[in-house]
Parts: sequence; C-alpha cells; structure tokens
Amino acid sequence: MGEFKSSALGRVTVYSIQGCPRCVQAKATLKGLGVPVCDVDVGAHSKLRGMLTELTGHSTVPQIFFNHVYVGGGDDLLELAPEELERLVTLVKDQLSLERPPPAEAPPLPDRNLSVDVGRAADGAAELSLLLREITLKLFSEHLSDDGKSVDYSGMCVNPGFARYCELAVQLQRVELLSLSRDEKLAFFINIYNALVIHGFLRLGAPTNLWQRYRFFNYVSYFIGGEVFTLQDIENGVLRGNRRGVAQLRRPFSKSDPRLQVALPDAEPLIHFALNCGANSSPPIKIYTPQDIDIQLRAAAEAFLENDGGCLVDSEKGEVRLSQIFKWYKSDFGGTDEKVLKWVLDHMGDSEKKARLRGVLSSGKIKVTFLSYDWSSNNSH
Repeated sequence: MGEFKSSALGRVTVYSIQGCPRCVQAKATLKGLGVPVCDVDVGAHSKLRGMLTELTGHSTVPQIFFNHVYVGGGDDLLELAPEELERLVTLVKDQLSLERPPPAEAPPLPDRNLSVDVGRAADGAAELSLLLREITLKLFSEHLSDDGKSVDYSGMCVNPGFARYCELAVQLQRVELLSLSRDEKLAFFINIYNALVIHGFLRLGAPTNLWQRYRFFNYVSYFIGGEVFTLQDIENGVLRGNRRGVAQLRRPFSKSDPRLQVALPDAEPLIHFALNCGANSSPPIKIYTPQDIDIQLRAAAEAFLENDGGCLVDSEKGEVRLSQIFKWYKSDFGGTDEKVLKWVLDHMGDSEKKARLRGVLSSGKIKVTFLSYDWSSNNSH
C-alpha cells in the first residue's frame, strides 16, 4: 500500500492526503479487492494536486483511477455497481498478468526523487539534514500506521535505524539556524518536534498525567545550533512567534535570549495540524519539506478538519464542536469564536461538512463547544 508501489504495471492509483479519513476508508476498500494500490500523497506533491484538479475537475481527495479509468472519490467507489467494479478489477489484474505497463493515458505519478528532495539545506549542515530526513522517513515507513496516527514504539526502539538516528541527532548542535529561510525553518522544526516526541517516549515512556505531560514538554530537548530547545521552545518559541503556551506564565524566550533570533515573526496557525504530541487526538505524523510547505500544511489542516476528531457540525442544533486545539490556541486563529469558525471554514476542503458549516454560520445562531481530547498514548501495541 506504500506510495509508488506497483507503479510499473497495472494499478489502482489513489490520490490522497495523510490523515484523511475518507482516504483511509477508500484504501481499505481497495485493499480488500486484492488489487495493487499506488498511493500518492498530494499533500507532499503539490504540483500533482494542480494536475489532478485539471484532470478530474475536483480538488477533494481521495480521487481514484483503475489504470487509466477515472472512478471518482471514495463515495463513487462505494456506489459502483458490482458488475462494473468487477470489470475494473479484472482490467487491472489482466494488465498485471500480461506484464504490461498501464496505458500512456494513465494518471500521473510523482518523480521518485521528490520524496527525498530537501532543497537548499542549512549552511554547513546539508549532509546532516539530508541524512536525518532520509532515516526518519525510513523509520516512519516501517513503524507508523498507514494513517500516521499511531506508532509502533517497541519495534522502532530495536530498529538499528533508530540507533543511527540517535547518533545523528547529537550532531544537530552543528546546524546553523540563522541561515534557515522561513520555509526551511518551518519544515525543519516541525520534523524535529515530531521526532523528539517519539525519541522522548522511547527513552522516558509516555506521560500519563497532567504533571508528567508538563515535565515532558518542558524538559525533553535537543541541543540544536549551540542552544537547548525543549518541545515547548520549539512549538511556542519558534513556531508560534514566541507566544505563551498552555499553562505558561511567560513567553519562552526573553528579549536577551539568543534563541529569539530563531523565532518566526508571527504565530503560524497551520503548525497545529502538523505537530504530534504523542496523543491519540493529535494530528497524523508525516515528513514535511521546505518546498511548498504552506501547501503541505494547508493539506494537513484540510484532512484534520474533515476528521470527526477535528470538527463536527450539527445543523439541527446549530452547534459546531471543535478540537481542543482551537480552544488552547484560540489567539492563533483570530481570538474569538466567530473568527475561529471563519478560519475553519476558509481552511476546509470542499465537502458536505463544509456546506453544513456554511449553513450554520449563515443562520447567525451558533453554539461553539469543544471535543474531549484523548491524551492516551498513540502506541500501536
């Protein structure tokens, strides 16, 4: 089910976004049909997303092709007549048995090299940045669930690749942070945050109560570019433009703190759908690249909001239920319920849920509540 697998012969191509519940359902359905699936994450390949919209007339995911035959989205797949579905499955399997490649008009796939293209890395740390990203990608491919929501910590702990990652993480002290562009900084610190949470869980175990969580996020750290960065420092100091975090009395960096030079000038709301704190209610984990980082983050937000754990809309009650993320970081999304809901609407993909939300907003009578947050560990075992 991995991306680019079975790309040489007959295939079903699914264009998806990691964490999208409709995509996960569609891929599970296809897996049950016994056909080879080529999963293309358009969140990581933004150029393909534009091509896909031109090809299908739709910007939503998933979008599904049996060889060159366009089926549509996840609902279209489920609504196929049994005889038509059987015909399409036979089409793919016949192509495989004859060992023929898909027709020339089959939907496009990304260049394999794009998956490890890190662009212009930090001065003096190009090799390290590339190695860290490659080894993290390999570890994630072997120990993350298909939807990116859970981690096989016990398996990762004994993987020789993790020992190699730990060796490389020590060398983060050599990274020249001040030379990073804004896009490089976003990708670098999001990836480091998610890897550091996993590293902390493997070394210390998952925190099980409020006090343990406070200590974990304020003490688990890496030595990066000559300075210590805790998880709180990365999230609230760097990525949120040096804003106070949940239960913090002051900003992470004082005016004289050299780390303040690394902080982004303003809070970046989209980072909240990329950072995974190791809890079941967290967004999925994936690797981000500097190229088109805003498009990747926007895709992550769309997927998160489409999931019922991110947003629920009850048209009859005129109620919108949002993830606690929107409560904890309300200032990042505008500061008021009205502005938060407008932000949510503006960042949802075209869907039935978005139409319901637009209807509730137009009624003028809206109740905003927040969903419970599942802090239990995202350990898959």
